[in-house]
Amino acid sequence: MKKIRELIVFTALIVVALWKFDVVFGVIKAVWGIIFPFALGGAIAFVINVPMSFLEKKLFGKAKEKGSKAAGKLARPISLLLTIVLVVGVIVLVMFGLIPQLTATIGSLMNSIAEFIPQMQSWVREFTHNNREIMDLVNQVEFNPNKAIQWGMSILGNGAGNFMNTTMTAVGSIVSGVTTFFIAFSFACYILFQKEKLHVQVRKVFFAFIPKRKAEVILEVCSLTYRTFANFLTGQCLEAVILGSMFVITLSILKMPYALLIGIIISFTALIPIFGAFIGCVLGCLLIFMVSPKQAILFILVFLILQQIEGNLIYPHVVGSSVGLPSIWVLAAVTIGGNLLGIIGMLIFIPLVSVLYTLFREYVYLRLKKQHIKKVTKTEVEEYTQEEIDKMKELYEKEHPEKCLE
Repeated sequence: MKKIRELIVFTALIVVALWKFDVVFGVIKAVWGIIFPFALGGAIAFVINVPMSFLEKKLFGKAKEKGSKAAGKLARPISLLLTIVLVVGVIVLVMFGLIPQLTATIGSLMNSIAEFIPQMQSWVREFTHNNREIMDLVNQVEFNPNKAIQWGMSILGNGAGNFMNTTMTAVGSIVSGVTTFFIAFSFACYILFQKEKLHVQVRKVFFAFIPKRKAEVILEVCSLTYRTFANFLTGQCLEAVILGSMFVITLSILKMPYALLIGIIISFTALIPIFGAFIGCVLGCLLIFMVSPKQAILFILVFLILQQIEGNLIYPHVVGSSVGLPSIWVLAAVTIGGNLLGIIGMLIFIPLVSVLYTLFREYVYLRLKKQHIKKVTKTEVEEYTQEEIDKMKELYEKEHPEKCLE
């Protein structure tokens, strides 16, 4: 009767949710708006925890092992402060390296475009043997830097006018965004300072409301998921830095323009698994093409070579090994995630598929053990001997006496 009542209530809730879908969706949206700062804080804490734990272990690990009280109290705040300084320092360094480069790039692009158009017209004239109709269209193409600047200023002026018309809305959005980030960051700091205590509290809640065996399985899956996502984040950032450095060094050796700028762009776009570097290739090729079309072709060749090295050697070993996922499943996860959820799906599906792959692999091994199968090869199936089975049973009884009694 209890199960029947639960089924009736569950069915009624489903019917109401489908009948009043717009109301239910509005409630879910309102609830999400309330919990969003805390969800964002959890995501920030997850990202910051990876370098913070590394610094805490390297700087204060030995002192903690020796029982130093000062190290125990200061390890977490100092590691968190160093992590924040490191993250802000990287952002500032990139901005100071990128903004002057972008300013110089925009100025040189103006000159490059102005010089490129006459060259393009002469190429078209030679290629079409001075065809009058085509040349009439080509000769209409012109570029005046002064007009381009005036056009840009007019867009900024119109944008400023529109911005002034919606000042209150813009100010409200900025204040709301800053408030949300401040709440999220404060919540993230609280999680990081109290993560051991929160971990114990979560375990207590699970064991209080869920049977012990199921709670252990759920906690083990959560732990596996955390390790997988943390390893993936570390591997993805490391892979992006390696690829960007390879491009900066190679382009500098070949004396190509915008080597630093292209390297930074490719580093950021490479955070998108597998396909992200190709976006950086397109942007880099356009920048170099404005200066020298021949060097743009050489850049494409360099990109294809470095991409093959990165895709076949670096990425599968750095990212694939960090999440415990074979290379073929990394590619499958990126493809499926990109088709379903776009860029976010590419980032999420690799660790998610890795978790599912690990759980399924453990389940397969467990099923094989239950059927007394020791090893499976292309041509034969090797089974456990009766002596090995008796030893495994004896070991299991020693490690889990309570389950044997059950």
